[in-house]
Amino acid sequence: MDRLNSSKELVNKIDRLKVERNAVILAHNYQIDEVQDIADYVGDSLGLSRQAASTDAEVIVFCGVHFMAETAAILSLEKTVILPDMQAGCPMADMVDADDVRELRAVHPGLPVVCYVNSSAEVKAESDVCCTSSNAVAIFENVDSDQVIFVPDQFLGGYAARLSGKKVVPWKGFCPTHMRILPQDIVDGRNEHPEAMVVVHPECRAEVIELADAAKSTGGILDYCRASNAKEFIIGTEIGLIHRLRLENPDKKFYPANPLAICPNMKLITLEKVVWALEDMENIVTVEAEIARKARRAIEAMVAVG
Repeated sequence: MDRLNSSKELVNKIDRLKVERNAVILAHNYQIDEVQDIADYVGDSLGLSRQAASTDAEVIVFCGVHFMAETAAILSLEKTVILPDMQAGCPMADMVDADDVRELRAVHPGLPVVCYVNSSAEVKAESDVCCTSSNAVAIFENVDSDQVIFVPDQFLGGYAARLSGKKVVPWKGFCPTHMRILPQDIVDGRNEHPEAMVVVHPECRAEVIELADAAKSTGGILDYCRASNAKEFIIGTEIGLIHRLRLENPDKKFYPANPLAICPNMKLITLEKVVWALEDMENIVTVEAEIARKARRAIEAMVAVG
């Protein structure tokens, strides 16, 4: 009961501070349940950044990881973007930097660079076009080249190459959380839940994707499960998404492909840290103007594809 009362007190404080600061709270699908529950918008990284750009709020509390808050700052230069915990980084985004992209261009002159939105602002600034997990195939198809450089996720790059028919020069980055999902997990899940559909994220290994009924972005997984007539689903992505799936589909059952597919960085943000962010107005995420300009060009090139 004490914990319940404490949570209610924190939520009430957040509601009051939001009004005082003219703030909006954005939470990624992988955040802990109670942070998702107090957010004004819950979604994927790019969807949340678009919400950040379109809101009238002066302050954006971004409950996600650092590259997401950076993207929001790039698209919302006149707003204050706060990350409640500056230690919330992304190991995959950290696997490539701007120098790496420049070296790839030197080794493969003339090839366009497609950059996953899960990357730093500096990497975006060195790229020709960004993509998300939901539109990577369309971006590959739209590029005027039979071959592309893709950073940083080798698995999403391979997935987009297979479906688009393009050749890819992949960077050997990966998401450690999605790497925890193994082909045997899918086999075991099907044996335990033979009626369940299997939907996985394209950041998973190619062998996992081959065993699934569908590979979708987090938003795509939500849409797929909402539209499906199936009543049971095995979900191959970070387990935080299951909270929203259950809320939106109370008549359906959802099982994690691997219950250990947890992103520790995504779980760093708590209600207490949201309160502190709004009280102290610290942990402001900024991007140097010239880097922001170049990175925005790559993001806008993606948006232009539709």
